Amino acid sequence: MHKSPVIMLGGFHIDLSIVLMLLVTCTIVFVLALLATRNLSVENPGKLQNFLEWAVEFVQGLISSTMDLKKGKPFLSLGLALIMFLFVGNLLGLPLGVVTDIHDKEHAKIFGHEIVSVTKELDKLQADADAGTVSSETPEEIEVGVAWWKSPTADPAVAMGLAVMIFLMTHIVGMTRNTKNYFKHYFEPYPFFFPINLIEQVSKLLTHGMRLFGNIFAGEVLISVILKLAALGVGGWIASVLGLIVWQGFSLFIGTIQAFIFVMLTMVYFSQMLETHDEH
Repeated sequence: MHKSPVIMLGGFHIDLSIVLMLLVTCTIVFVLALLATRNLSVENPGKLQNFLEWAVEFVQGLISSTMDLKKGKPFLSLGLALIMFLFVGNLLGLPLGVVTDIHDKEHAKIFGHEIVSVTKELDKLQADADAGTVSSETPEEIEVGVAWWKSPTADPAVAMGLAVMIFLMTHIVGMTRNTKNYFKHYFEPYPFFFPINLIEQVSKLLTHGMRLFGNIFAGEVLISVILKLAALGVGGWIASVLGLIVWQGFSLFIGTIQAFIFVMLTMVYFSQMLETHDEH
């Protein structure tokens, strides 16, 4: 596996590949939305306008399937932004990868900051070579591959960051718009269920984010494994090409499904926080 370009900034570890891919994802979504709404027309809508209108209706369908549409209308823009961001982000790592090789610490820098993930790996490889625990390597042979292009949702920090954002939003909505029932539900059906209900909320947070991360990350790992088959000769190359075609198609399906599931669960969690005892 290639290393991520991680630098230290203000005492924090910053993964530059994730920052780059988040910017790319947001830019693509923004440009698509801008082009789709630039020349709005009722009589002769363009293809992008039709696509965006379909996306809006799709999210409206998700909301109406979990709660009353009037009650869930404020979450329409959130759902639309989420599903477009996730759809694009989940698929960015499929068509290509950008990897650079670094051979020494002098070149393991960017914007004047040391790429700590690379320097640590170079030190480890050099130590192993000096100790003879690996096949002898000359300094020119020691190199670390740095991956700059991948799906942002294949990183646990991004997936869990989105899940935490939804977690906080749903609970704030519950506390402010359904205060009595929000606090009451923690003690239902009996007060001693309070710890179990707390665990339930934490488990929702974890599964919401880790499901997204696990599926997208596993897909990209398998792509890298399939590509390595090409080193086994002609038969491996043929198997690699065929396997890549099949898996790319399946990954497209998985990325789309995961975007749908994430937004669907988001609306379900909002619905649960807004429902009253009479609606059960």
